[in-house]
Amino acid sequence: MADIRETIRQDAGSQAMGEGMRASDLQGWFVLEVLPLEAALTQFLRHNWRNNSDIADLVQEIYLRVFEAAQRQRPDNTKSFVFATAQNLLIDRVRREKIVPFEAMLEPDALAIAGEEPSPDRAVIARDELRRLQSALDGLPARCREAIVMKQVNGLTRREIATRMGISEKTVKWYLADGLRTLADNLYGEPPGSKS
Repeated sequence: MADIRETIRQDAGSQAMGEGMRASDLQGWFVLEVLPLEAALTQFLRHNWRNNSDIADLVQEIYLRVFEAAQRQRPDNTKSFVFATAQNLLIDRVRREKIVPFEAMLEPDALAIAGEEPSPDRAVIARDELRRLQSALDGLPARCREAIVMKQVNGLTRREIATRMGISEKTVKWYLADGLRTLADNLYGEPPGSKS
């Protein structure tokens, strides 16, 4: 890995950057934002490339592509850009070799990267979980639900909740404990009456 880093230092020192970016700024950006992604990048490549002996070369080529692209314009989202570059490199290699990996036939999404947004199936699961939580919250007594929302959603302390609700902190503590226990039972526990 030292070879690409030295090349970047030399390139950054000898070239003027686009959009007013100085060489030292580009080098600093690369060291602070790109290099820390190396472990995740290596893991991604190991998972998606059939020949582990190519991994070090692939990482170097990705670094070079990222650095050269950043000389023209620094990306807004470094992580997404690095992984998109990795994905494009793997696709280029597969096309160049005219070999379709067996894994690609079994998993057509094998080269897909987890972006900043959740996948559609994760979004559906999250919406279902939110519906279940809302239903469980709706099943709580009104004062208990009010205390839990103030604590868990609004981040208020027990003292602040007590002041807003006009009750003692001890009562707030009871509402929170009872409400959270009921929520946990409704969401994850055994259905009522199923205990032996």
